[in-house]
Amino acid sequence: MTRTTLSLRLPADVKVFLATQAERNGSSQNSEIVRCIRDRMDRETNTATSEPASSN
Repeated sequence: MTRTTLSLRLPADVKVFLATQAERNGSSQNSEIVRCIRDRMDRETNTATSEPASSN
C-alpha cells in the first residue's frame, strides 16, 4: 500500500470528536479518519451500483 502525507485543518469540534472516537475505539486519529473515509467510499459505491427501486 502506498501512503501519502496530508496536512489537514479541522474545526475544533471535529477534532474533539475525532480524538474521542479514536480513544473509544482504541485506535489512532489517523485510523479513524481512514475508517470514516472508507465508510463513505463504500456507501458511494453501493449507491452507484444499487438497482433503482421499482415503481408499481
